[in-house]
Amino acid sequence: MKSQYRRGALCLSVLASAIAQTSLAEEATNDEIETVEVVGELRDFSALKHSTPILELARSVSIETADQFIEKGALNLSQTVSYLAGVTAETYGFATRGDWIRSRGLEIPRYRDSIQELFGSYNASRADVYTIEQVEVLKGPASVLYGQGSPGGLVNYVSKTPKDEQAGEVVAEIGNFDRRQIAVDVTGPLSEDGTWLYRLVGKYRDSDTQVDHVSDETKVFMPSITYQPSDDTSMTLIGLYNDTDSDSASQFIPVVGTLFPLADGSYLDQDVYVGEPGFNRFNTESKQVTFLATHRINDTFKVQATALWRDGEADYHQAWAAFTGDGNSRYLSGVPSATPTTVPRTFYQADNTSEQYAADIRLTANFVTGAIEHEVLSGVQYQDVTTDNNFSYFFGGGVLQGDLRYVLDLANPVYPGAPDQAVFDAIYTNNPEQGVEDVGVYISDLMTIGNWHLTAGLRYDEVENDNGSSVQKDDAVSLSAGILYAFDNGISPYISYAESFETVVGLTAQGTQQKPEEGEQTEIGIKYQPDGFPGIFTLNYFDIEISNLPNPNALPATNGQQLGVSKLDGFEFEGNVRLGEFYLQVAASKLDAKDPNGFELAATPESNASLWASWEPESLGGFRAGFGVRHVGKSVAETATLRYVTDSYTLADAMLGYRINDNWDTALNIRNISDKEYLTSCLTRGDCFPGVRRTITASINYSF
Repeated sequence: MKSQYRRGALCLSVLASAIAQTSLAEEATNDEIETVEVVGELRDFSALKHSTPILELARSVSIETADQFIEKGALNLSQTVSYLAGVTAETYGFATRGDWIRSRGLEIPRYRDSIQELFGSYNASRADVYTIEQVEVLKGPASVLYGQGSPGGLVNYVSKTPKDEQAGEVVAEIGNFDRRQIAVDVTGPLSEDGTWLYRLVGKYRDSDTQVDHVSDETKVFMPSITYQPSDDTSMTLIGLYNDTDSDSASQFIPVVGTLFPLADGSYLDQDVYVGEPGFNRFNTESKQVTFLATHRINDTFKVQATALWRDGEADYHQAWAAFTGDGNSRYLSGVPSATPTTVPRTFYQADNTSEQYAADIRLTANFVTGAIEHEVLSGVQYQDVTTDNNFSYFFGGGVLQGDLRYVLDLANPVYPGAPDQAVFDAIYTNNPEQGVEDVGVYISDLMTIGNWHLTAGLRYDEVENDNGSSVQKDDAVSLSAGILYAFDNGISPYISYAESFETVVGLTAQGTQQKPEEGEQTEIGIKYQPDGFPGIFTLNYFDIEISNLPNPNALPATNGQQLGVSKLDGFEFEGNVRLGEFYLQVAASKLDAKDPNGFELAATPESNASLWASWEPESLGGFRAGFGVRHVGKSVAETATLRYVTDSYTLADAMLGYRINDNWDTALNIRNISDKEYLTSCLTRGDCFPGVRRTITASINYSF
């Protein structure tokens, strides 16, 4: 059990379950190739809702275990996926408000233990990586399993749950930007017979950040208890409380001075604070309870259930530059006191809430009909989500009325204060609550005929959206199918088809209800696990088409508003191998993504590539080292009149660690070693997002 906590434990990811459940554990023919202990695998509450080896499935799933992303120095959910092919980890640069992860060019929803955990924006706390055992990215449409969602896929993270052996750790961490953190994780049996198990996970962090005045104070507490009266039955209850006091790291800096130079050829400080001290804040609080249950009825049937209640709130105040699409502020033209870097600021206040009830009950049946082995997964999913967004929006801070008190010189910021609260109270918008209720019924059959592995799935959903003044009802049928052939030499070619849908709330110009947005994907690939070799490699090509896009041409007066089609296609490659003392993880992807007008999708890199290598020599005792390189290609944001190109960037990361003995372990992580300044994306509305600067963290771990 203690080895689970050691940061030096390297293991294969991505398709780790396939390795764990195949012949890789057998003795290798080459004496220098060692058997690898694999801890990453799909489980009943994983992204695929079952534990079938990924090598038998005609789908792309990437996995990062906690040991792996901790070794790479990941401090948040976005950074856990920064070494995966086809995944954009930090779409909007250094961020404190959320984790905007994209897969195959599209933003994807966030799930915990196979139930969606976040709806809407800025109404709950971010997921904390210390509460997670592994992160999974299911790529491509997944509506057969999950109902409405993104054609790009989803990210699912698996919660830490109680273990049957007594173990624990205390981790103390310090870093640059005055980062201080302490975390505790204790688990074990509550009863002598092992019927009751417990786990307590807690963390406290107090840190500044690369942006002045933006801090991060976070408290996390996650207790859980498991009741397992027999080998066939297990029930786990997980509580989670997350409280963060912070500010928005996104300063929405204008393109002039970031992407383009100022008139004198200089650039703005990328980490300039455009907000207002004492006014800005982004404070969030989330509470949730998750229930996980598994019961094996007999050798044929097994039932699983997941249920979630979640309550979140955010107190959000921010000031930002009132830029225009070309990045120049025209609101101060003719003002003698204004410099080329002086901007008016918009002031925003919001109090947002969310509440969610969700349940997913499914039955798995394993049986044989003739020569066909079946694993049939059938289920019913229910979800009821209520969100509320009430706000005050003071555009330009009064500058349009001639009030220049709140303008800011971005090159030499002097903060004048914020408008009186009475100004915000007078323009406060109290919106009605938004309700979304979704009921879905699904069935999926995984069939095996010799070396052939076939999948076929079908789902029906009914979705009701209530915006407080009207109710919209939608229904959708989603399909998926795939076929894979596993050759005896370890090569497994496959082809699959999958669909997605997502409701579009509102009416067309003709007054009719808009149809759900629909996604279709065809994927062709090869999975390769060489016989007797501790490695696995995947290569795929995908083609996604998204139709029924809402008002794609932004012309509300036109008769047809859902005529556009977006097209995305690309290649992805991932490889993982462990050779003796060395572990290598490689990823690369290429993407072509167009909107209905033929413009490239904004904030969507055209490519990415990464390599992580680690070394843990037996001859040097507990020493270990790791080094990684991440390359992200250029991205384009364009309209009929504007086109911004954000350059590609390459970053390097490193790790040094030393395990003193069975109890004490130390590690030093550096991300962005060269402290490179870069932009992750720029938008045609006129702002850019700076990337994460050099981050140094040193930790000491006591295991017991």
